[in-house]
Amino acid sequence: MIGIHRIVVGPLRTNSYIVYDAGNLLGIVIDPGGDAERILEAIRGLGIEIGAIYATHAHFDHVLAVDRLREELSCKFLIHSGDERLLKRVPESVRKHLGYNVPRVADPDAYVEEGQLVDVGDYELRVLHTPGHTPGGISLVGEGVAFTGDTLFAGSVGRTDLEGGDAVALYRSILRLLSLPDHWEVRPGHGKRTTIGLERAQNPFLRSIP
Repeated sequence: MIGIHRIVVGPLRTNSYIVYDAGNLLGIVIDPGGDAERILEAIRGLGIEIGAIYATHAHFDHVLAVDRLREELSCKFLIHSGDERLLKRVPESVRKHLGYNVPRVADPDAYVEEGQLVDVGDYELRVLHTPGHTPGGISLVGEGVAFTGDTLFAGSVGRTDLEGGDAVALYRSILRLLSLPDHWEVRPGHGKRTTIGLERAQNPFLRSIP
């Protein structure tokens, strides 16, 4: 079965996920937004071998621990190419929003594309390009769960008033997510878990979506 270990990290309380095959203990990290040592400690405690790091988008609160993890784990880091510009601007964004300096995040080792399959041991997640919050936003879906980044939350949706935000694109991305089965779990970039069906029925921002 697929295992999911959540760690809430960084000043914006980002959900960082260790996702792994509980049978062979191979896995990935999604959105390591800070507190690298806590994430590494959790990986060691679980005994997981990490094959890659994925960011659902390149806002600083989802990538600040990338370089430390990449160095320690000797694994690749991947994002969608649409967020390449945002990744390069992480130091500027941190200075603006948090008031301190951080080094530039190193370039990704590769870019993910729509429909690409992500290996999690013997399981697979599929990349959905879900722009709107950022141009290169992605969701990773499969095995009854959707890691939606900052596209869809429990009771809310992603902001579109930041650089690269696009409300029409976000609407279309959410429609794609709502096509998943109702019982599928949603694991967002912030806040608590939910399900596709619950958000379709109760999310106040989605009342106009059929």
